[in-house]
Amino acid sequence: MDYQVKADGLEASFGAIEAAGSGTSVADEVAALRGEVARLGKVADEAARAARRPALEAKGASAKAVTERDPAMAAYLRKGITTGLETKSFAETSNSGSDGGYAVPLQIDAIVQETLRDISPIRKIANVVQVGSSNYRRLITLNNVASGWVSELDPSQQASTGTVKFGTIAPPMGELYANPSATQAMLDDSFFDLEGWLAQEIGREFARAEGAAFVNGSGVNRPLGFLTSPASTAADSARAIGTLQYITTGISGAFPTQTATVFPQDTIINLIHLLRPAYRQNASFVMNTQTLSAIRRMKDNYGGFSWTPSMVPGQPDMLFGYPVVDCEDMPTIAPGSFSIAFGDFNAGYIIADRLDTRILRDPFTNKPFVNFYATKRVSGCVANSEAIKLLKFDVS
Repeated sequence: MDYQVKADGLEASFGAIEAAGSGTSVADEVAALRGEVARLGKVADEAARAARRPALEAKGASAKAVTERDPAMAAYLRKGITTGLETKSFAETSNSGSDGGYAVPLQIDAIVQETLRDISPIRKIANVVQVGSSNYRRLITLNNVASGWVSELDPSQQASTGTVKFGTIAPPMGELYANPSATQAMLDDSFFDLEGWLAQEIGREFARAEGAAFVNGSGVNRPLGFLTSPASTAADSARAIGTLQYITTGISGAFPTQTATVFPQDTIINLIHLLRPAYRQNASFVMNTQTLSAIRRMKDNYGGFSWTPSMVPGQPDMLFGYPVVDCEDMPTIAPGSFSIAFGDFNAGYIIADRLDTRILRDPFTNKPFVNFYATKRVSGCVANSEAIKLLKFDVS
């Protein structure tokens, strides 16, 4: 190494100084310099080893975070040493037990959150808020507030605001878990990026599970999906809070058959204009791949396609000028299915994240593998039932 060459040169110089100097102070100074050189050599060697470690591939804000390793968490993940870690008890989530796991450091949590945003389709378009407790509530108005015009100087023209009625929505919250496993050989390999691998494995499993819940979740120990919410054909002014409006295709399990005067894509146009203009500005279609395949083949009476494929990487495909979100958890076209949703999901669906990911190392349950049981709490439900519309493949 270059460092070793320089060190050898310094040793030769130190020897010359010792031979020339006769005082005790000179020898003491040389000994001190040798100790300092040895210390700096260790620092340089450690920096070189760190530079040779394969870095975790990351984007955005988490790219910086992954380089800031937490020695306490690394010792726990690889060897089970718990010194210096923050304990999180499962008792906080109404379960028994005193050892519920340990709070993951920011560099792991950042990659988990980034993976969720990249993979979970509904999370990309919904309103995501961060909360610090399991009892998140959101205040909403249940009636319109009176408005009008008044004169600045005429007190007799003061407008009456009427009585405002408020309500609250409480997104059902559940505990999401992932349980990746590693071999002891992986943990013993100092060049293996255990923290990065673990963060990505946890993020992928979280994204798969929560994506299904945001669409079809029952609301029992998990989010309430927008397709599981009540649905009605009643207009916005006549429906109960939390009930989505839908229209039908008029055909059970299919689009209308195309004729000289009827086009199957007309039902999609009707769905678009069922949504108020204020929500259409930020609206998206949500459907699965099979439904997308059927729509991509639709043509108008001039032979043109309604579908507009994206020509820019990272940009979504468009249908009648609105982006299309490919969500595998949406149902395939079948009799009575709600296979297409359209709306402003940022206004219509809320996701509440409790940023408190925990991890528990388990080397006993699945020998010879080491399991890592990771948990976090997340909730979700329809926040504005006027902002999302559904298309039902049925006669009524």
